Amino acid sequence: MHLVAIAWIYVVLMMAAAEVASTEGTWLGAFFIVLCYGALPLSIVLYLMGARGRRVRLALARPSVPPLRVDPDQRGHATGDAVAPERKEPF
Repeated sequence: MHLVAIAWIYVVLMMAAAEVASTEGTWLGAFFIVLCYGALPLSIVLYLMGARGRRVRLALARPSVPPLRVDPDQRGHATGDAVAPERKEPF
């Protein structure tokens, strides 16, 4: 990811150098080339490509939540079966 960013910065700086070296070029034009073709798009792309890493770091920094205990009557004993057993009729 960083190699592509470095290569893109190099291309944009060469475009700006060509703008300054041109007979019709200006320093202001070179500045806007660096800003509009280099800094702005590159910052957006690097921000979007780093989203997964930020999400992982946030998940690792967040304290883990212990699992919830199901204790419907709050008495502290083990809960029985949630469904009542079927009653068998005597013959």
